[in-house]
Amino acid sequence: MRNSTHRKWTKANRFVALSVAALAATQTLATELQDLHLNFEPRTEDERLRVARATAAPSDFSNSQKFEELSAGAATVRALTDANAFSQPSGNLSFEQELDFKVGNGLFRKIWVSSPASTLASDGLGPLYNARSCQRCHIKDGRGHTPNGPEDNAISMFLRVSIPGGEGIEEIEDYIATQPEPNYGGQMQDLALPGHPAEYRLDITYKDVPVTLSDGETITLRKPTYAAADLGYGPLHPDAMLSPRVAPQMIGLGLLEAIPVEDLLANSDPEDADGDGISGRPNIVWATEFAKPMMGRFGHKAGMPTIMEQSAAAFAGDLGISSPLYPAGHGDCTTAQIDCVSAPHGDGDDRLFEIDQTGMDLVAFYSRNLGVPTRRDVDDQQVLRGKQVFNDTGCASCHTPAFVTHRMPDRPEHSFQLIWPYSDLLLHDMGEGLADNRPEARATGREWRTPPLWGIGLTQQVSGHTQFLHDGRAQSLLEAILWHGGEAQSARDTVVTMPKPDRNALIRFLESL
Repeated sequence: MRNSTHRKWTKANRFVALSVAALAATQTLATELQDLHLNFEPRTEDERLRVARATAAPSDFSNSQKFEELSAGAATVRALTDANAFSQPSGNLSFEQELDFKVGNGLFRKIWVSSPASTLASDGLGPLYNARSCQRCHIKDGRGHTPNGPEDNAISMFLRVSIPGGEGIEEIEDYIATQPEPNYGGQMQDLALPGHPAEYRLDITYKDVPVTLSDGETITLRKPTYAAADLGYGPLHPDAMLSPRVAPQMIGLGLLEAIPVEDLLANSDPEDADGDGISGRPNIVWATEFAKPMMGRFGHKAGMPTIMEQSAAAFAGDLGISSPLYPAGHGDCTTAQIDCVSAPHGDGDDRLFEIDQTGMDLVAFYSRNLGVPTRRDVDDQQVLRGKQVFNDTGCASCHTPAFVTHRMPDRPEHSFQLIWPYSDLLLHDMGEGLADNRPEARATGREWRTPPLWGIGLTQQVSGHTQFLHDGRAQSLLEAILWHGGEAQSARDTVVTMPKPDRNALIRFLESL
Protein backbone atom coordinates (compact mmCIF):
# COMPACT_ATOMS: atom_id res chain seq x y z
CA MET A 1 0.00 0.00 0.00
CA ARG A 2 1.22 3.54 -0.74
CA ASN A 3 2.71 5.18 2.33
CA SER A 4 0.96 8.50 2.35
CA THR A 5 1.11 9.60 5.98
CA HIS A 6 2.75 12.85 4.89
CA ARG A 7 0.15 13.53 2.21
CA LYS A 8 -3.17 12.58 3.78
CA TRP A 9 -5.86 14.70 2.15
CA THR A 10 -3.00 16.88 0.88
CA LYS A 11 -5.06 18.45 -1.86
CA ALA A 12 -7.97 19.02 0.46
CA ASN A 13 -5.71 21.26 2.54
CA ARG A 14 -3.64 22.73 -0.28
CA PHE A 15 -5.01 26.20 0.37
CA VAL A 16 -3.03 26.54 3.60
CA ALA A 17 0.11 25.00 2.11
CA LEU A 18 0.45 26.79 -1.22
CA SER A 19 3.54 28.83 -1.90
CA VAL A 20 3.09 32.58 -1.99
CA ALA A 21 3.33 32.61 -5.80
CA ALA A 22 0.92 29.70 -6.25
CA LEU A 23 -1.52 31.22 -3.77
CA ALA A 24 -1.44 34.51 -5.66
CA ALA A 25 -2.12 32.69 -8.94
CA THR A 26 -5.02 30.80 -7.39
CA GLN A 27 -6.52 33.97 -5.97
CA THR A 28 -6.12 35.72 -9.33
CA LEU A 29 -7.98 32.94 -11.14
CA ALA A 30 -10.64 32.89 -8.43
CA THR A 31 -11.10 36.64 -8.90
CA GLU A 32 -11.42 36.20 -12.66
CA LEU A 33 -13.97 33.41 -12.38
CA GLN A 34 -15.87 34.78 -9.36
CA ASP A 35 -18.93 33.34 -7.71
CA LEU A 36 -21.32 35.60 -9.57
CA HIS A 37 -24.25 33.36 -8.75
CA LEU A 38 -23.87 33.97 -5.01
CA ASN A 39 -24.30 36.92 -2.67
CA PHE A 40 -21.63 36.18 -0.09
CA GLU A 41 -19.53 37.85 2.58
CA PRO A 42 -15.73 37.51 2.23
CA ARG A 43 -14.11 35.33 4.88
CA THR A 44 -12.07 36.87 7.61
CA GLU A 45 -8.62 35.50 8.39
CA ASP A 46 -10.04 33.95 11.56
CA GLU A 47 -12.71 32.18 9.51
CA ARG A 48 -10.08 30.88 7.08
CA LEU A 49 -8.22 29.29 9.97
CA ARG A 50 -11.42 27.82 11.38
CA VAL A 51 -12.26 26.34 7.98
CA ALA A 52 -8.77 24.86 7.65
CA ARG A 53 -9.09 23.19 11.04
CA ALA A 54 -12.59 21.89 10.33
CA THR A 55 -11.60 20.33 7.00
CA ALA A 56 -8.17 19.02 8.02
CA ALA A 57 -7.35 15.35 7.66
CA PRO A 58 -7.66 13.24 10.79
CA SER A 59 -4.53 11.94 12.51
CA ASP A 60 -6.48 9.23 14.30
CA PHE A 61 -8.79 6.81 12.50
CA SER A 62 -9.97 4.98 15.60
CA ASN A 63 -12.89 7.35 16.02
CA SER A 64 -15.11 9.40 13.75
CA GLN A 65 -14.48 13.11 13.24
CA LYS A 66 -16.56 15.82 14.83
CA PHE A 67 -19.79 16.44 12.86
CA GLU A 68 -18.85 13.76 10.31
CA GLU A 69 -22.29 12.19 10.50
CA LEU A 70 -23.84 15.50 9.35
CA SER A 71 -22.98 15.13 5.67
CA ALA A 72 -24.67 18.41 4.75
CA GLY A 73 -24.20 20.33 7.98
CA ALA A 74 -27.45 21.78 9.32
CA ALA A 75 -29.13 20.88 6.01
CA THR A 76 -28.68 17.14 6.68
CA VAL A 77 -31.87 15.05 6.77
CA ARG A 78 -32.84 11.73 8.34
CA ALA A 79 -31.66 8.61 6.55
CA LEU A 80 -35.01 7.15 5.55
CA THR A 81 -35.17 3.41 4.92
CA ASP A 82 -37.30 3.58 1.77
CA ALA A 83 -36.95 4.91 -1.77
CA ASN A 84 -37.76 8.48 -0.67
CA ALA A 85 -34.40 8.98 1.05
CA PHE A 86 -33.23 11.51 -1.59
CA SER A 87 -36.55 13.36 -1.90
CA GLN A 88 -36.61 15.29 1.37
CA PRO A 89 -36.23 19.05 1.69
CA SER A 90 -33.03 20.32 3.31
CA GLY A 91 -33.27 19.97 7.07
CA ASN A 92 -32.92 23.67 7.82
CA LEU A 93 -35.53 25.18 5.49
CA SER A 94 -38.11 27.53 6.94
CA PHE A 95 -41.84 26.79 6.67
CA GLU A 96 -42.15 29.27 3.78
CA GLN A 97 -39.19 27.73 1.99
CA GLU A 98 -40.69 24.27 2.33
CA LEU A 99 -43.71 25.56 0.44
CA ASP A 100 -41.45 26.77 -2.40
CA PHE A 101 -39.74 23.37 -2.31
CA LYS A 102 -43.05 21.57 -2.73
CA VAL A 103 -44.15 23.81 -5.61
CA GLY A 104 -40.77 23.27 -7.27
CA ASN A 105 -41.19 19.54 -6.76
CA GLY A 106 -44.53 19.77 -8.56
CA LEU A 107 -42.86 21.40 -11.56
CA PHE A 108 -40.03 18.84 -11.41
CA ARG A 109 -42.60 16.04 -11.57
CA LYS A 110 -44.95 17.73 -14.06
CA ILE A 111 -45.85 15.69 -17.16
CA TRP A 112 -45.50 18.00 -20.16
CA VAL A 113 -47.78 17.66 -23.19
CA SER A 114 -47.59 18.67 -26.83
CA SER A 115 -48.83 21.96 -28.27
CA PRO A 116 -51.46 23.18 -28.79
CA ALA A 117 -53.27 21.99 -25.68
CA SER A 118 -55.97 23.21 -23.33
CA THR A 119 -53.49 22.99 -20.46
CA LEU A 120 -51.43 26.02 -21.47
CA ALA A 121 -49.20 25.82 -18.41
CA SER A 122 -48.04 22.33 -19.40
CA ASP A 123 -47.75 22.38 -23.17
CA GLY A 124 -44.65 22.68 -25.32
CA LEU A 125 -43.14 19.19 -25.04
CA GLY A 126 -40.64 18.29 -27.75
CA PRO A 127 -41.22 17.74 -30.60
CA LEU A 128 -38.09 15.65 -29.87
CA TYR A 129 -37.39 14.68 -26.26
CA ASN A 130 -35.84 12.16 -23.89
CA ALA A 131 -38.51 12.27 -21.19
CA ARG A 132 -41.83 14.00 -20.39
CA SER A 133 -40.75 15.20 -16.94
CA CYS A 134 -37.56 15.86 -14.97
CA GLN A 135 -38.54 13.15 -12.50
CA ARG A 136 -38.67 10.49 -15.22
CA CYS A 137 -34.90 10.81 -15.70
CA HIS A 138 -34.01 11.52 -12.07
CA ILE A 139 -36.27 8.80 -10.69
CA LYS A 140 -36.86 9.42 -6.97
CA ASP A 141 -34.14 12.10 -7.35
CA GLY A 142 -31.59 9.30 -7.65
CA ARG A 143 -29.41 7.81 -10.37
CA GLY A 144 -30.59 6.82 -13.80
CA HIS A 145 -29.93 3.39 -15.26
CA THR A 146 -28.91 1.72 -18.47
CA PRO A 147 -31.62 0.07 -20.62
CA ASN A 148 -32.60 -3.32 -19.25
CA GLY A 149 -32.40 -5.21 -22.50
CA PRO A 150 -33.42 -4.31 -26.08
CA GLU A 151 -37.10 -3.84 -25.20
CA ASP A 152 -36.40 -1.28 -22.47
CA ASN A 153 -36.17 2.41 -23.32
CA ALA A 154 -33.24 4.62 -22.30
CA ILE A 155 -35.36 7.19 -20.51
CA SER A 156 -32.70 8.09 -17.92
CA MET A 157 -29.75 7.75 -20.29
CA PHE A 158 -28.86 9.41 -23.60
CA LEU A 159 -26.00 10.20 -25.94
CA ARG A 160 -24.43 13.63 -26.18
CA VAL A 161 -23.10 14.34 -29.67
CA SER A 162 -20.86 16.93 -31.30
CA ILE A 163 -18.26 17.30 -34.02
CA PRO A 164 -14.83 18.96 -33.85
CA GLY A 165 -14.32 22.57 -34.83
CA GLY A 166 -16.50 25.61 -34.65
CA GLU A 167 -15.85 28.84 -32.82
CA GLY A 168 -13.76 28.82 -29.69
CA ILE A 169 -14.19 31.13 -26.71
CA GLU A 170 -11.39 33.66 -26.62
CA GLU A 171 -11.84 34.39 -22.93
CA ILE A 172 -11.23 30.75 -21.93
CA GLU A 173 -7.70 29.42 -22.23
CA ASP A 174 -7.40 25.85 -23.55
CA TYR A 175 -11.05 25.84 -24.62
CA ILE A 176 -11.65 22.96 -27.06
CA ALA A 177 -13.99 24.11 -29.79
CA THR A 178 -16.77 21.76 -30.85
CA GLN A 179 -20.09 22.29 -32.56
CA PRO A 180 -23.42 20.45 -32.66
CA GLU A 181 -23.80 17.56 -35.06
CA PRO A 182 -25.47 19.10 -38.18
CA ASN A 183 -28.49 16.78 -38.26
CA TYR A 184 -28.89 15.86 -34.60
CA GLY A 185 -27.76 18.83 -32.52
CA GLY A 186 -26.09 18.51 -29.13
CA GLN A 187 -27.79 15.40 -27.80
CA MET A 188 -29.76 12.51 -29.21
CA GLN A 189 -33.48 12.30 -28.40
CA ASP A 190 -35.01 8.83 -28.59
CA LEU A 191 -38.65 9.95 -28.20
CA ALA A 192 -40.82 12.18 -30.40
CA LEU A 193 -44.35 13.51 -30.71
CA PRO A 194 -46.71 11.83 -33.20
CA GLY A 195 -45.80 12.75 -36.76
CA HIS A 196 -42.11 13.19 -35.94
CA PRO A 197 -39.58 10.37 -36.11
CA ALA A 198 -37.38 9.92 -33.06
CA GLU A 199 -33.73 10.62 -33.66
CA TYR A 200 -32.37 7.21 -32.71
CA ARG A 201 -32.43 4.16 -30.52
CA LEU A 202 -29.60 3.69 -28.04
CA ASP A 203 -27.80 0.42 -28.72
CA ILE A 204 -25.32 -0.94 -26.17
CA THR A 205 -23.25 -4.10 -26.36
CA TYR A 206 -20.93 -5.31 -23.64
CA LYS A 207 -17.68 -7.26 -23.63
CA ASP A 208 -16.54 -9.05 -20.47
CA VAL A 209 -13.24 -7.89 -18.97
CA PRO A 210 -12.01 -10.11 -16.11
CA VAL A 211 -9.92 -8.64 -13.28
CA THR A 212 -8.17 -10.92 -10.76
CA LEU A 213 -7.87 -9.64 -7.21
CA SER A 214 -5.20 -10.39 -4.61
CA ASP A 215 -7.01 -13.39 -3.14
CA GLY A 216 -7.63 -14.98 -6.54
CA GLU A 217 -11.22 -13.76 -6.82
CA THR A 218 -12.18 -12.69 -10.33
CA ILE A 219 -14.40 -9.69 -10.95
CA THR A 220 -15.91 -9.42 -14.43
CA LEU A 221 -16.27 -5.88 -15.70
CA ARG A 222 -18.49 -5.07 -18.65
CA LYS A 223 -16.92 -2.88 -21.33
CA PRO A 224 -19.64 -1.07 -23.32
CA THR A 225 -19.79 -0.12 -26.98
CA TYR A 226 -22.39 2.46 -27.94
CA ALA A 227 -24.19 3.02 -31.22
CA ALA A 228 -26.98 5.28 -32.40
CA ALA A 229 -29.29 2.84 -34.16
CA ASP A 230 -32.42 3.44 -36.27
CA LEU A 231 -31.40 6.99 -37.16
CA GLY A 232 -34.42 9.11 -38.02
CA TYR A 233 -32.75 12.06 -39.77
CA GLY A 234 -30.05 10.65 -41.96
CA PRO A 235 -26.51 9.51 -41.20
CA LEU A 236 -24.37 10.97 -38.49
CA HIS A 237 -21.47 13.18 -39.49
CA PRO A 238 -18.37 10.98 -40.04
CA ASP A 239 -16.56 12.86 -37.24
CA ALA A 240 -19.46 12.64 -34.78
CA MET A 241 -18.35 12.14 -31.18
CA LEU A 242 -20.85 10.28 -28.99
CA SER A 243 -20.82 10.33 -25.21
CA PRO A 244 -23.22 8.31 -23.04
CA ARG A 245 -24.67 9.98 -19.94
CA VAL A 246 -26.76 8.52 -17.14
CA ALA A 247 -28.80 10.94 -15.02
CA PRO A 248 -26.93 11.61 -11.73
CA GLN A 249 -28.44 11.78 -8.25
CA MET A 250 -29.78 15.19 -7.19
CA ILE A 251 -28.95 15.58 -3.50
CA GLY A 252 -26.87 18.40 -2.03
CA LEU A 253 -26.58 20.45 -5.21
CA GLY A 254 -27.13 23.82 -3.55
CA LEU A 255 -24.29 23.14 -1.14
CA LEU A 256 -21.93 22.20 -3.98
CA GLU A 257 -22.94 25.46 -5.68
CA ALA A 258 -22.05 27.35 -2.48
CA ILE A 259 -18.45 26.14 -2.11
CA PRO A 260 -16.10 29.10 -2.67
CA VAL A 261 -14.42 28.87 -6.07
CA GLU A 262 -11.18 29.81 -4.33
CA ASP A 263 -11.34 26.66 -2.19
CA LEU A 264 -12.03 24.48 -5.22
CA LEU A 265 -9.13 26.03 -7.14
CA ALA A 266 -6.84 25.48 -4.16
CA ASN A 267 -7.13 21.75 -4.85
CA SER A 268 -6.12 22.16 -8.48
CA ASP A 269 -2.63 21.01 -9.46
CA PRO A 270 -2.62 20.90 -13.28
CA GLU A 271 1.16 20.44 -13.51
CA ASP A 272 1.29 17.91 -10.64
CA ALA A 273 3.70 20.18 -8.76
CA ASP A 274 3.67 17.93 -5.69
CA GLY A 275 4.49 14.84 -7.75
CA ASP A 276 1.69 12.65 -6.39
CA GLY A 277 0.31 11.82 -9.84
CA ILE A 278 -2.92 13.77 -9.28
CA SER A 279 -3.38 16.87 -11.42
CA GLY A 280 -6.97 17.99 -11.16
CA ARG A 281 -7.97 21.19 -12.90
CA PRO A 282 -11.16 23.23 -13.20
CA ASN A 283 -13.41 23.15 -16.19
CA ILE A 284 -14.01 26.76 -17.17
CA VAL A 285 -17.20 27.26 -19.13
CA TRP A 286 -19.16 30.11 -20.67
CA ALA A 287 -22.01 31.04 -18.32
CA THR A 288 -24.99 32.03 -20.45
CA GLU A 289 -26.71 33.40 -17.35
CA PHE A 290 -23.91 35.90 -16.66
CA ALA A 291 -22.29 36.20 -20.13
CA LYS A 292 -18.78 35.46 -18.88
CA PRO A 293 -16.53 32.52 -17.98
CA MET A 294 -17.19 30.71 -14.72
CA MET A 295 -16.03 27.49 -13.13
CA GLY A 296 -18.07 24.46 -14.14
CA ARG A 297 -19.45 22.46 -11.21
CA PHE A 298 -22.32 20.35 -12.54
CA GLY A 299 -22.59 17.55 -15.08
CA HIS A 300 -20.31 14.58 -15.65
CA LYS A 301 -17.64 16.83 -17.17
CA ALA A 302 -18.45 19.91 -15.06
CA GLY A 303 -19.89 21.58 -18.14
CA MET A 304 -22.42 23.74 -16.28
CA PRO A 305 -21.63 26.57 -13.82
CA THR A 306 -24.90 26.91 -11.90
CA ILE A 307 -27.98 24.91 -11.01
CA MET A 308 -30.15 27.43 -12.82
CA GLU A 309 -28.26 26.98 -16.08
CA GLN A 310 -28.05 23.21 -15.65
CA SER A 311 -31.81 23.06 -15.11
CA ALA A 312 -32.62 25.30 -18.07
CA ALA A 313 -30.33 23.27 -20.34
CA ALA A 314 -32.03 20.06 -19.24
CA PHE A 315 -35.47 21.51 -19.96
CA ALA A 316 -34.28 22.45 -23.47
CA GLY A 317 -32.33 19.30 -24.33
CA ASP A 318 -34.28 16.61 -22.47
CA LEU A 319 -37.84 17.90 -22.82
CA GLY A 320 -37.75 20.50 -25.60
CA ILE A 321 -39.08 23.15 -23.18
CA SER A 322 -38.03 26.77 -23.68
CA SER A 323 -37.04 29.15 -20.87
CA PRO A 324 -35.48 32.62 -20.64
CA LEU A 325 -31.95 31.13 -20.79
CA TYR A 326 -32.79 28.73 -23.64
CA PRO A 327 -35.62 30.46 -25.55
CA ALA A 328 -35.94 28.16 -28.59
CA GLY A 329 -39.36 26.50 -28.46
CA HIS A 330 -38.13 23.55 -30.50
CA GLY A 331 -35.42 22.63 -28.00
CA ASP A 332 -32.45 20.80 -29.48
CA CYS A 333 -33.92 20.45 -32.98
CA THR A 334 -31.55 21.55 -35.75
CA THR A 335 -32.22 23.64 -38.84
CA ALA A 336 -31.99 20.38 -40.81
CA GLN A 337 -35.05 19.12 -38.90
CA ILE A 338 -37.48 21.51 -40.61
CA ASP A 339 -40.71 19.86 -39.42
CA CYS A 340 -39.50 19.95 -35.83
CA VAL A 341 -38.55 23.62 -35.95
CA SER A 342 -41.80 24.66 -37.62
CA ALA A 343 -44.11 22.55 -35.43
CA PRO A 344 -46.46 24.24 -32.92
CA HIS A 345 -44.76 25.21 -29.69
CA GLY A 346 -46.06 26.33 -26.32
CA ASP A 347 -44.48 29.78 -26.27
CA GLY A 348 -46.95 31.66 -28.44
CA ASP A 349 -49.06 33.09 -25.63
CA ASP A 350 -48.41 35.71 -22.94
CA ARG A 351 -45.85 33.47 -21.21
CA LEU A 352 -43.29 33.98 -24.03
CA PHE A 353 -41.53 30.83 -22.80
CA GLU A 354 -42.82 27.32 -22.14
CA ILE A 355 -41.52 27.62 -18.58
CA ASP A 356 -41.09 31.19 -17.36
CA GLN A 357 -38.53 32.59 -14.93
CA THR A 358 -40.79 32.10 -11.94
CA GLY A 359 -41.09 28.43 -12.80
CA MET A 360 -37.35 28.12 -13.35
CA ASP A 361 -36.67 29.78 -9.99
CA LEU A 362 -38.88 27.23 -8.26
CA VAL A 363 -37.31 24.26 -10.05
CA ALA A 364 -33.83 25.57 -9.24
CA PHE A 365 -34.82 26.06 -5.58
CA TYR A 366 -36.11 22.49 -5.43
CA SER A 367 -32.95 21.18 -7.05
CA ARG A 368 -30.74 23.12 -4.64
CA ASN A 369 -32.52 21.84 -1.57
CA LEU A 370 -32.85 18.09 -1.91
CA GLY A 371 -31.44 17.02 1.43
CA VAL A 372 -28.42 14.79 1.96
CA PRO A 373 -29.15 11.92 4.38
CA THR A 374 -27.12 11.58 7.55
CA ARG A 375 -24.14 9.23 7.50
CA ARG A 376 -24.67 5.76 8.89
CA ASP A 377 -22.34 3.72 11.12
CA VAL A 378 -19.64 6.41 11.37
CA ASP A 379 -18.19 4.74 14.49
CA ASP A 380 -18.33 1.17 13.17
CA GLN A 381 -14.82 -0.28 13.35
CA GLN A 382 -14.88 -1.72 9.84
CA VAL A 383 -16.12 1.62 8.49
CA LEU A 384 -13.33 3.45 10.31
CA ARG A 385 -10.77 0.99 8.92
CA GLY A 386 -12.22 1.53 5.45
CA LYS A 387 -11.94 5.29 5.90
CA GLN A 388 -8.25 4.91 6.66
CA VAL A 389 -7.80 2.66 3.62
CA PHE A 390 -9.62 5.27 1.51
CA ASN A 391 -7.20 7.90 2.74
CA ASP A 392 -4.00 5.87 2.56
CA THR A 393 -4.79 4.54 -0.91
CA GLY A 394 -5.03 8.08 -2.28
CA CYS A 395 -8.77 8.17 -2.98
CA ALA A 396 -9.17 11.38 -0.96
CA SER A 397 -6.77 13.21 -3.27
CA CYS A 398 -9.67 13.60 -5.72
CA HIS A 399 -12.67 12.72 -3.58
CA THR A 400 -11.99 15.63 -1.21
CA PRO A 401 -13.95 14.83 1.95
CA ALA A 402 -14.93 18.21 3.36
CA PHE A 403 -15.55 21.88 2.54
CA VAL A 404 -17.17 24.86 4.22
CA THR A 405 -19.60 26.87 2.13
CA HIS A 406 -19.70 30.64 1.66
CA ARG A 407 -21.38 32.80 4.29
CA MET A 408 -24.51 34.00 2.46
CA PRO A 409 -27.12 36.26 4.09
CA ASP A 410 -29.80 35.48 1.50
CA ARG A 411 -29.28 31.70 1.52
CA PRO A 412 -29.06 30.79 5.22
CA GLU A 413 -29.89 27.16 4.46
CA HIS A 414 -26.56 26.84 2.61
CA SER A 415 -24.55 29.44 4.53
CA PHE A 416 -21.25 28.55 6.26
CA GLN A 417 -21.99 24.84 6.48
CA LEU A 418 -19.36 22.16 7.04
CA ILE A 419 -20.21 19.59 4.37
CA TRP A 420 -18.79 16.20 3.38
CA PRO A 421 -19.40 15.67 -0.37
CA TYR A 422 -16.22 13.65 -1.12
CA SER A 423 -15.48 15.49 -4.36
CA ASP A 424 -13.16 18.27 -5.52
CA LEU A 425 -15.48 19.06 -8.49
CA LEU A 426 -12.34 19.17 -10.66
CA LEU A 427 -11.50 17.40 -13.91
CA HIS A 428 -9.20 14.39 -13.82
CA ASP A 429 -7.77 12.20 -16.56
CA MET A 430 -9.40 8.84 -15.85
CA GLY A 431 -7.53 6.88 -18.49
CA GLU A 432 -8.40 5.27 -21.78
CA GLY A 433 -10.82 2.76 -20.28
CA LEU A 434 -13.31 5.46 -19.29
CA ALA A 435 -12.54 7.87 -22.12
CA ASP A 436 -15.47 9.01 -24.27
CA ASN A 437 -13.12 10.92 -26.61
CA ARG A 438 -15.54 13.85 -26.66
CA PRO A 439 -14.35 17.19 -25.23
CA GLU A 440 -16.58 19.62 -23.39
CA ALA A 441 -15.32 23.18 -22.83
CA ARG A 442 -11.81 22.59 -21.38
CA ALA A 443 -12.46 18.95 -20.53
CA THR A 444 -10.70 16.52 -22.84
CA GLY A 445 -12.09 13.20 -24.00
CA ARG A 446 -10.31 11.46 -21.10
CA GLU A 447 -11.32 13.85 -18.33
CA TRP A 448 -14.28 13.62 -15.96
CA ARG A 449 -15.41 15.62 -12.95
CA THR A 450 -14.94 13.83 -9.64
CA PRO A 451 -18.49 12.77 -8.70
CA PRO A 452 -19.63 13.47 -5.12
CA LEU A 453 -19.90 10.30 -3.07
CA TRP A 454 -22.38 11.41 -0.43
CA GLY A 455 -25.44 9.18 -0.51
CA ILE A 456 -23.76 6.58 -2.71
CA GLY A 457 -24.46 3.80 -0.22
CA LEU A 458 -28.21 4.37 -0.60
CA THR A 459 -28.26 3.84 -4.37
CA GLN A 460 -29.88 0.41 -4.25
CA GLN A 461 -32.50 1.61 -1.79
CA VAL A 462 -33.43 4.72 -3.80
CA SER A 463 -32.85 3.66 -7.41
CA GLY A 464 -33.31 -0.10 -7.24
CA HIS A 465 -29.90 -0.85 -8.74
CA THR A 466 -26.18 -0.42 -8.13
CA GLN A 467 -25.00 1.05 -11.43
CA PHE A 468 -22.23 3.63 -11.22
CA LEU A 469 -19.96 5.84 -13.33
CA HIS A 470 -21.10 8.24 -16.06
CA ASP A 471 -22.63 5.47 -18.17
CA GLY A 472 -23.73 2.97 -15.54
CA ARG A 473 -21.28 0.31 -16.71
CA ALA A 474 -20.14 -0.54 -13.18
CA GLN A 475 -22.59 -2.82 -11.39
CA SER A 476 -21.04 -2.40 -7.95
CA LEU A 477 -18.83 0.02 -6.06
CA LEU A 478 -15.87 -2.32 -6.48
CA GLU A 479 -16.40 -2.44 -10.24
CA ALA A 480 -16.48 1.36 -10.32
CA ILE A 481 -13.10 1.46 -8.57
CA LEU A 482 -11.64 -1.13 -10.94
CA TRP A 483 -12.55 1.07 -13.94
CA HIS A 484 -10.39 3.90 -12.61
CA GLY A 485 -7.29 4.65 -14.66
CA GLY A 486 -5.13 7.60 -15.59
CA GLU A 487 -4.51 9.71 -12.49
CA ALA A 488 -6.32 7.09 -10.40
CA GLN A 489 -4.41 4.09 -11.79
CA SER A 490 -2.12 3.79 -8.78
CA ALA A 491 -5.00 3.91 -6.32
CA ARG A 492 -6.94 1.39 -8.40
CA ASP A 493 -3.97 -1.00 -8.52
CA THR A 494 -3.54 -0.70 -4.77
CA VAL A 495 -7.15 -1.78 -4.28
CA VAL A 496 -6.54 -4.82 -6.53
CA THR A 497 -3.48 -5.96 -4.58
CA MET A 498 -4.52 -5.10 -1.01
CA PRO A 499 -5.65 -7.83 1.42
CA LYS A 500 -9.31 -8.71 1.05
CA PRO A 501 -10.24 -7.51 4.58
CA ASP A 502 -8.97 -4.03 3.68
CA ARG A 503 -10.86 -4.09 0.39
CA ASN A 504 -14.04 -5.14 2.18
CA ALA A 505 -13.54 -2.36 4.71
CA LEU A 506 -13.12 0.19 1.91
CA ILE A 507 -16.42 -0.85 0.34
CA ARG A 508 -18.09 -0.82 3.74
CA PHE A 509 -16.90 2.76 4.25
CA LEU A 510 -18.28 3.83 0.86
CA GLU A 511 -21.60 2.19 1.70
CA SER A 512 -21.78 4.32 4.85
CA LEU A 513 -21.59 7.59 2.89
